[in-house]
Amino acid sequence: MAAEVQEGDVAIVGAGPVGLFAVFELGMLGIKAQLVDALDVVGGQCAALYPEKPIFDIPGLPEVMAADLVEQLKRQAEPFSPVYHLDQRVETLERQADGRWLLETSKGTRLLVRAVIIAGGVGAFGPNRPPIEGLEAFEASGAVRYMVTRREDFRDKRVVIAGGGDSALDWTLSLAELAAKVYVIHRRDKFRGAPESVARLKALAEDGRVVELVTPYQLGGLEGEDGGLDAVIARKLDGEERRLEADFLLPFFGLSMNLGPIAHWGLGLDQHHIKVAPATCATDAPGVYAIGDIATYEGKLKLILCGFSEAAMAAHAVRAFLHPDEELHWEYSTTRGVPGAA
Repeated sequence: MAAEVQEGDVAIVGAGPVGLFAVFELGMLGIKAQLVDALDVVGGQCAALYPEKPIFDIPGLPEVMAADLVEQLKRQAEPFSPVYHLDQRVETLERQADGRWLLETSKGTRLLVRAVIIAGGVGAFGPNRPPIEGLEAFEASGAVRYMVTRREDFRDKRVVIAGGGDSALDWTLSLAELAAKVYVIHRRDKFRGAPESVARLKALAEDGRVVELVTPYQLGGLEGEDGGLDAVIARKLDGEERRLEADFLLPFFGLSMNLGPIAHWGLGLDQHHIKVAPATCATDAPGVYAIGDIATYEGKLKLILCGFSEAAMAAHAVRAFLHPDEELHWEYSTTRGVPGAA
């Protein structure tokens, strides 16, 4: 028996930072929102992959931890009473005869709404796992991790970080403050991260007390029993090996990303992204919008602050779509305040 249909104004697919801010922007326009996310918590990648990673490009916040940013965005949305449907993903999106959209999730939740905002980030994602024999046992024990959710776990530990991008560099710089030793394995002598991060990394390596660069090497294997890690084997292309005594391995080889069911919703796509109009974030389907990393248009910048701007533009476009004959008397939040807030 099909689940009862829940009717509403807008459904937001994705409860990451940009989706959460869309709740606020819609709420300021008098529009209620429901959010669906495949994770069992709100916050998207900020919550699932790097809650303790500092973010530096939020206006007015010189530095904020990802988890703290999520908490503030959630608080900002609270006055508008959003409904969360977590730990389930939207499987189908179908337009009805009356122009509304019916969404059905992996848990059978059915939402009938007048507009949809897709804020799915990178879509379905997971870490790119290194091809190492016996990896699963070390993953199960927590000796191999693809994210840092609590820095304190690594205090006074020997950590091997593999990778040459921003995530590898950022966590090397962060964990160097508390780990006993941090080895960085990379297949080249050059790193792909931000120039300032590369300079700080090399300065720490030259100091030699905590950080050691292991280049040009690749991951070759793991040593240990019953999931307990004793050492990481680094190997050159010519077969030369180094044995690095370690308690943890953190491979940062990026995310494996795909749109999942979104790819089959009939929306205009461009290389696994949803094409939108830059002024409104509207897709080629009436009443469906896309914001954040999943959206693309000419000149697109994949920055969180741009995602926030897109949330505001999409919210105003949604209001015009829902109420085409009503003129909007717009007031700034400084004069209007937040409706319903104490």
